[in-house]
Amino acid sequence: MSDIPADLKYAKSHEWVRLDGDIATVGITDFAQSELGDVVFVELPEVGRALAAGESFGSVESVKTVSDIYAPVAGVVVEVNPTLGARSELVNEAPYGDGFLVKIRVSNPDEAGELLDAAAYGAEIA
Repeated sequence: MSDIPADLKYAKSHEWVRLDGDIATVGITDFAQSELGDVVFVELPEVGRALAAGESFGSVESVKTVSDIYAPVAGVVVEVNPTLGARSELVNEAPYGDGFLVKIRVSNPDEAGELLDAAAYGAEIA
């Protein structure tokens, strides 16, 4: 069974969001990283890039496949995880912690309300 923290919001494309004011920390879910297998490379956007909700902003490459990553909310990238360049395996080891991907200053914090809660995401991947 995948780990699905109750305090996060989830996209059907398997990204999670932790909202703190107008800053959304975004990563891929435990389910997504386990489906991908060992992550070997993460491609992330430049700081300052504006993203639309649902827009592909990077990719995660594993030993099995390459998967696009989609913005669960619209906004501007204010930080990319600097550690992932050297330690992409953090996406596998700590998907909800040190393995986060980006931080986005959201244009509309209410947009996160349209995402799935933990129970709905759990039903989605069941």
